[in-house]
Amino acid sequence: MGPQEIAFLIISGFKKHYSMFQEMTAKIPSAFLTQQWSIIERISKLRISHYDERVQETVNILKLHFPSNQINNNLWYQVKQAYIEFLVFHPQAELAETFYNSVFCHLFHHNYFNNDFIFVDSAQSTDSQLPEEAEYRSYFPVVEGLQKTIEKIISDTGLLGEFYDFKLDIRLLQKAFLKQAPDTHHQHFKMRFDILKSPFYRNKSAYIVGRVVSCSGVQPFIVALLHHSTGKLKIDALITHASQMSVIFGFARAYFLIETHAPSALVRFLNQLMPSKTPAELYNSVGFHKHGKTEFYRAFLRHQNTHKERFSIAPGTPGMVMLVFTLPSFPYVFKVIKDQFAPSKPFGRDTVLARYQLVKNHDRVGRMADTLEYSNVVIAKDRIDAQLLQMIKEKIAQSIIEDDEFITIKHLYIERRITPLNLYIQDATDEQIEHVIKDYGDAIKEMLQVNIFPGDMLLKNFGVSRHHRVIFYDYDEVQYLTEMCFKALPETSLDDLYSGQSTLSCAPNDVFPEQMCTFVLTNPKLKAAFKRFHPELLTPTYWKNVQKDIRQHITKHVYPYPQQQRFGHHNNKKGTL
Repeated sequence: MGPQEIAFLIISGFKKHYSMFQEMTAKIPSAFLTQQWSIIERISKLRISHYDERVQETVNILKLHFPSNQINNNLWYQVKQAYIEFLVFHPQAELAETFYNSVFCHLFHHNYFNNDFIFVDSAQSTDSQLPEEAEYRSYFPVVEGLQKTIEKIISDTGLLGEFYDFKLDIRLLQKAFLKQAPDTHHQHFKMRFDILKSPFYRNKSAYIVGRVVSCSGVQPFIVALLHHSTGKLKIDALITHASQMSVIFGFARAYFLIETHAPSALVRFLNQLMPSKTPAELYNSVGFHKHGKTEFYRAFLRHQNTHKERFSIAPGTPGMVMLVFTLPSFPYVFKVIKDQFAPSKPFGRDTVLARYQLVKNHDRVGRMADTLEYSNVVIAKDRIDAQLLQMIKEKIAQSIIEDDEFITIKHLYIERRITPLNLYIQDATDEQIEHVIKDYGDAIKEMLQVNIFPGDMLLKNFGVSRHHRVIFYDYDEVQYLTEMCFKALPETSLDDLYSGQSTLSCAPNDVFPEQMCTFVLTNPKLKAAFKRFHPELLTPTYWKNVQKDIRQHITKHVYPYPQQQRFGHHNNKKGTL
């Protein structure tokens, strides 16, 4: 098999992957309109595993021709060059490069993972990229007026279901724009709307994303659509604040489902609306998490080339399951499963792997950090400080390959670095403490709504993001809420106290919510705040009621924007689009 045939086989594997990926995504609008939430959940999970399945298919074919992991350097150099030729005007070229990398890395030893054979650096030039206009439509109110323009925007998205009161929605939307975005206060013939062609779907919501262009500049916005209690559609909120848009596209949420022909154009448009987001974060948010990993790793390599600092142990309480380290100026942490766990962790490595994968496949409701997984990550020893290097050799010796110059980590998790909640509280004001303790309880409640029991709820396992949201990030004890048994603490008699014997007998999955104040919230100030905001979380009744809802398939919506942004209750008038 020559280089052209090999390159064609790989690009054909990518074509099959991408077409099937888009076919799955194309089923979402209909499922949303008919409120078939189980279909949306199933497709969300299928899309995550779909990529690896298509890569493995291509690898299996190639292994028939290359049964050994010994590489023919000249042949595979030519394969890459032939593959580059296929990508010159390919609308998904950057994703196709990542697919090629995945196939190659399954075939050959990591010693060959360099730019001669894989796309460590992208071969794409800006000249061949599709313009952002490929992914959005422009609308001009000067032609038909503002209201007709907004109606057409909604209609063109394909959300053609019946609205509960569409005219009221439009009035509320215009009113919200006037209130939130004063720079858009121009006559309708002095503005233009640029709207992404496809809505973004996630959970029980659809989102229209775009911008208003006027003589004052550019105003990004997101319009959120939900179903009214009648089953008809309604516009629920307008989001124009940059921080709120970033939270909606945040690293602690499940991936959006959106149809796109030119992902690079889509991501560049989103990056203009949210410049604080990296391309890696945006590729992740729209469901291309494998290419998100590629973009992240390139940024990681560039950072190491421009910053000569050393990797060091991450600040905070050391974990009992993971060794966690960081590069101080790089906003991420690196986590490796330890060879041995503390005695209080009665499970092994496979359980940890499974629980992190559970979270990867799950709705994270904005409260669980996304994790990037990498294999065979090479770090030069002279970039690791002495204390961390010693810990690596002592704690994760089974997960590394060491030579004179390098440490190769066989399996590595990477997460966005946020301030551990227990450390944040140490320097927080009383007002900040009130906020984060309330949000800590809200985070637990929102995870429970999607059948996630966080397990270890100690404050050190939660962090505070730059948007002051409490995020959970330690998944080694995560389980489904419905697998747990919630109980009240038994009453203790005087005889029990005098005898020194405990009446508390529990099975592995038994949980006593009252113990949160005993073991988690030991500080009286924190305990008092928690009891004031979330007293129900200290009773087994609350947890059991959430379990009951889940078992009865009652799906509750977790809003990714503040409640005050919502348009409120509609009147009884009915309308259609």
